[in-house]
Amino acid sequence: MANSATSARQLLAELLPQSLLARTVLLIALLLTVSQFAWFQILRMFEREPRARQVAVQVVSTVNLTRAALLTAEPSKRRELLLDLSEREGVRVYTDMPDGMAATPPDSEFLQLTVNAVRAELGAETRVLMQRTDEGTTLWVSFSIEGDEYWIALSRARTERAFPTQWLSWSALVLLFSILGAYLIVSRINRPLRQLTDAAVRIGKGELPPALAETGPNEIRAVSRGFNQMTDDLKRLDADRALLLAGVSHDLRTPLSRLRLELEMLKESESLKAGMAQDIDEIDAIIDQFLAFARGDAESTEATADLNAIVRAVRERYARIGKTMVLDLADLPPLALKPLAIQRLLVNLVENALRHGGGRIEIRSGVDREKVILRV
Repeated sequence: MANSATSARQLLAELLPQSLLARTVLLIALLLTVSQFAWFQILRMFEREPRARQVAVQVVSTVNLTRAALLTAEPSKRRELLLDLSEREGVRVYTDMPDGMAATPPDSEFLQLTVNAVRAELGAETRVLMQRTDEGTTLWVSFSIEGDEYWIALSRARTERAFPTQWLSWSALVLLFSILGAYLIVSRINRPLRQLTDAAVRIGKGELPPALAETGPNEIRAVSRGFNQMTDDLKRLDADRALLLAGVSHDLRTPLSRLRLELEMLKESESLKAGMAQDIDEIDAIIDQFLAFARGDAESTEATADLNAIVRAVRERYARIGKTMVLDLADLPPLALKPLAIQRLLVNLVENALRHGGGRIEIRSGVDREKVILRV
């Protein structure tokens, strides 16, 4: 059961739109459709009884007028009167229901309310039947004149009201304008959010983006203002770090320079002096690497370079001080990289190998699928 519920949630999440704009428009359209349907049902419920009374009044008036016309007309002219009522008013009066006609009591709540109101006015003995045909619904109402029963047939136009299709048009228009308004609102929110996302990506890559425009709603302005403040703080921290590193570089290299000068003045053995000079060079190189790492390779720009050429240059550098290494380099395509950063990385690995390996150094390069591998 838990797996089924999880799968159903995952399927629903995949089917739903992923963007804020699409989700907002879909939600507003759904809410408006449900609210329009609910209001229509509420209107029908509260309008049903007054409309039933109105139809009942029309039916009672038609029956009373027809009865009065038949009572006042001469018996010989009643047939002409019935024909005139049928042609001009659409009121058909029968002395008996037509043979074979299928009529049933009203089954809808609206017609039942109408029947109750008609019987309340014409009397409990009044019979009301309903006939449904392909042409519509006909309401049959009985009345009596001097003991003779008559039936009056009222067409659908007198008992039912056509569906108000104009309401659908207005509802569709309201829905359209609401969706358009939602699109305009969310698009105004999405634009600064997209700019904020792009700026955050640039910060993740080590870049400092320009300040964001502090416009829009209060919440968006607050987010943009906070992001700009964070960017200013990062710039200030970078400036302080650069100043600190410049001071550290100056403070460390000054005594190193004095050590080199004093080393030249010593009268010790050349081998001892060479070892001490090498130690000083290594300390200087370590400072360079530390400063380069702390600066985040700001001075190094990406370019297309040959990785094997960088490896050979490092080998020649160490060969000059008597450090040999074995190269096993495969054919590599030109790569987009930062040459200075790669060179410092390789030197750092070689220094670690010299310090901790104790044996010969091998550098190998190769290609594994879509990756270039460098091993020290």
